[in-house]
Amino acid sequence: MSDLAKQSLDTSSAAATKLLKEQIENLLPQLPDWVVKNVDSVERIEKVYTFKDFNAALSFTNQVGALAEQEDHHPALLTEWGQVTVTWWSHKLGGLHRNDLIMAARTDQLD
Repeated sequence: MSDLAKQSLDTSSAAATKLLKEQIENLLPQLPDWVVKNVDSVERIEKVYTFKDFNAALSFTNQVGALAEQEDHHPALLTEWGQVTVTWWSHKLGGLHRNDLIMAARTDQLD
């Protein structure tokens, strides 16, 4: 289990700041195969998980959904035959927050 996955989400308004590029670069090594993408000037973290069929992909999607509901922090999910793309970012901040990387680490634990 990565150190990030063990951390609690910070929901205080004082913690509502985007991560700096250097902070992201320091934490990214803890998240194998996750990549930072810039979509419409908003940084996001994304990973594609592969599965043997649609049923397995859908099951994983449901697990990610349950995790998201538990923490009240929700990703974008694209479920296709044999793969699921998971994308985390903080909508209110318009970029990446430490919580997004924590949730990415927890998503890896589901796989």
